[in-house]
Amino acid sequence: MRRLPRRLDHGEEATLVEHLEELRWRLFIVLGALTVATVVAFAFHAHVLDWLNHALPAGRRRPVTLGVAEPFTVSLTVSLYAGFLLSLPVTLWQLWSFFAPAFDAASERRVLALVGFATALGSGGLLFGYFILLPRAVHWLTNYDSNHFNILISAKAYYAFTSTVLLGIVVVFELPIVLLGLVHLGVITSAQLRRNRRIGYFIVAVVALGLPGPDPLTTSLELLPMWALFEGSIWLAVLHDRRQARADGVSGS
Repeated sequence: MRRLPRRLDHGEEATLVEHLEELRWRLFIVLGALTVATVVAFAFHAHVLDWLNHALPAGRRRPVTLGVAEPFTVSLTVSLYAGFLLSLPVTLWQLWSFFAPAFDAASERRVLALVGFATALGSGGLLFGYFILLPRAVHWLTNYDSNHFNILISAKAYYAFTSTVLLGIVVVFELPIVLLGLVHLGVITSAQLRRNRRIGYFIVAVVALGLPGPDPLTTSLELLPMWALFEGSIWLAVLHDRRQARADGVSGS
C-alpha cells in the first residue's frame, strides 16, 4: 500500500492502520484527480462558459460582472464545478473500492448495476435540463415584465441559477433509484406504492412546484417526466418484489 492503495479481496482482513493508510492514499488520488480536472476545465473554461451561456437569449449571452476580480473568480468557480463533475467517476470508484470488500460478489454486482442505472438516469436528467428545461426557464424569467425593468444578467447569479436547475433535475431523475432502495430495505412495498399512487402523484406535483422555474410551462416540463419516472419506479418495484419472491421460494424449497 505504500505506492498505491490496493483493493482488498472479499473477506480479507486488515488492521486499522492498514485501513487508514488505504483511506489516506485514496483521498490523495481523489484530490489529485479533482486538481487535474479543474486545471483542464480552466484551460477550456471559455468553451464551458459558452456552453452555459447558450441558454440565454441571443442578444444577452455575455453576462455582466460587477467587480474587478469577478471575471476571474466566476471563471474559476465554474471550472471547479466542471472539474468536480469530470473527476466524479474517479471519486466514486475510489469510494467504492474502499467499501467493496465488505460486500459479497453477488451484492457487488447488484450495486454496480444500480450505479450504471443511476448514471444513465443522471445523464438523461442533465440532457433534459440543458436542452429543454433550462432554455425555457431562462427565456421566461429574463423577459418577465421587461417593459418595467432594465434586465441585466449577473454572471455570478446566472451560473448559480443554472447549476441549481441542472443539479435539481438530475436529482429528480434519480427518483427510481431512491424508491428501489426503499423497497429493497423494506421501508415500503410495491403494493403500497400502487395502492397510494394518487398520493404519490400529488407529492411529486408539490415537489415540481418547489423546483426552480416558477412559470407554468417550465413547471409542466418538470412535472411530466417526474410523473413518468414515478410510474416507472412503481413497476420496477413490482418486478423487484416478484423477483425477490421467486428467490425466496427457491431458497425455501
